[in-house]
Amino acid sequence: MRRGCADEYLDQKEGRSVGEDLKRRIGLGLLTAYGVGVMVGAGIYVLVGAVADQAGIWSPLAFMVAGAIAAPTALSYSEFSTRIPEAAGEAAYVARGFDIPLIALIVGLAIVMAGTVSAAAVLRGGVGYLTSVLDVPGAWAIIAVGAALTLVAILGVLESMALAAVFTVIELAGLGLVVWAGFGAEASSDFTIPDVPVWSGIGAAAVLAFFAFIGFEDIVNMAEEVENPTRTMPRAILLSLLITSVIYALVSFAAIRAVPLEELAASERPLVLVWEAHSARGGSYFALIAVVAALNGVLAQIVMASRVLFGLGKRYGILRPFHHAHPRFGTPVLATALLGGIVIFAAVNLPIASLAEMTSTLLLAVFVLVNLALIAVKRAEPDAPFRVPTYVPVLGVILAGAALIVSLWGMG
Repeated sequence: MRRGCADEYLDQKEGRSVGEDLKRRIGLGLLTAYGVGVMVGAGIYVLVGAVADQAGIWSPLAFMVAGAIAAPTALSYSEFSTRIPEAAGEAAYVARGFDIPLIALIVGLAIVMAGTVSAAAVLRGGVGYLTSVLDVPGAWAIIAVGAALTLVAILGVLESMALAAVFTVIELAGLGLVVWAGFGAEASSDFTIPDVPVWSGIGAAAVLAFFAFIGFEDIVNMAEEVENPTRTMPRAILLSLLITSVIYALVSFAAIRAVPLEELAASERPLVLVWEAHSARGGSYFALIAVVAALNGVLAQIVMASRVLFGLGKRYGILRPFHHAHPRFGTPVLATALLGGIVIFAAVNLPIASLAEMTSTLLLAVFVLVNLALIAVKRAEPDAPFRVPTYVPVLGVILAGAALIVSLWGMG
C-alpha cells in the first residue's frame, strides 16, 4: 500500500529516510577534514614537480596565485551552499541563476567528469609512489587500489569520511616532515631569486597549481549529508581553503629550497626527493605516506562525484536511476560503482599532466558560470543565511575567466 504525501512529508520533517534520502551524519570537523584531505591529496604530493617545471623558483608564488584565483569563488560557493544545500550543488546553483535546465545539466556532468578525472590523476600518482617502494605492476596496483576505495565509498559516508580523516592526519604529518626536511637541508644551488619574475611561467604554473585547490567545491556536494548545512557549509569551505593555502606555501618553498629544479621537475615522487635531501634514509617510509595522501584524494573525489550524479538524478529523468540510496548503506551505490570503474580505466590509460589540465579547465569553466549565477540570484533574492558582497562573484568571474583563457591557450 502506497504511503500518503502527508506521511512522506512528516518523515522528511523529522529527518527520517524515505528511501531516496541520504543520511545526515557529518559535522564541521569531518567536513573540514574532508575538504583539506581532498585538496592536499589531490595536488601537493603529485604536482610540486610539474609546477616547478613551469615556474621554477617562483613555485610558491604560483601556488599563492592559484589560491587567490580560488578564493572569491570559494566565497561564492559558501553563499550558495546556504541558499541551496543539496547534492549536485553547482548544477542547482546554475539552474537557479539562469533557469536553463540544459546548462545546469552540462555543469553537473562537468563536475562529475572533473571529479572522476581528478581521482584518476591522483590514483595514478599515488601508485607511482607505491611502485617505488613495492615491486608490483603499476596497472594491477591501480586496479586493486581503485576497487578497494570504491568499495569503501559504497559501504557508507560516515565510514568514508572517518577513513578520509585518518588519511588526512597521516598526509598532513607527512607534509610537516617535508617542511622540516626542506628547511633543514642544505640549500640547492638553484635557490636564488632572479631579478624579475617570469610571469608567463608563473601564470601557466598557477593554472596547473589550481588543481591542488580542487576540493572546496566538493564540499557543497555533501550538503544533504551534513548536519545544520546552512551553518556548517560556509565554515568548512573557508577553513579548508585557508588551511591548505598555508600548507602549500610552506611545502613548495621547502621543495625548491632543498632540491635542484631540474630534478624536482623530472621526478614522479618529488616530495621524497625533499626528504632525501635532508636524510639519506627513510625515503621508502615517506613514499608510503604519499600513497596514503593519494588514497585520500581518490576516495574523496569518488564520494563527491557520486553525490553529484545522485543529485542530478533527482532533477533529470534520464539520470533517474542514479537517484537511489542503498537502504542499508545509505549511499548511491550505482553511481559510486560506475564512477569507480571509470576512475580505474582513466588512471591506467592517461598521464597525470593531461588529467590535471583537463580537470582544471573544466572546473574553471564551471566557476565562471557559478559566479555569474550568484550575481543573478543576488539581484533577484538579496537575502541569504550567509552573504558576500556582490563584488566577490564579479571578481570570481574575472579571475576564473582569465585563468580559463590561459588554460585553453596552453592546451591549444
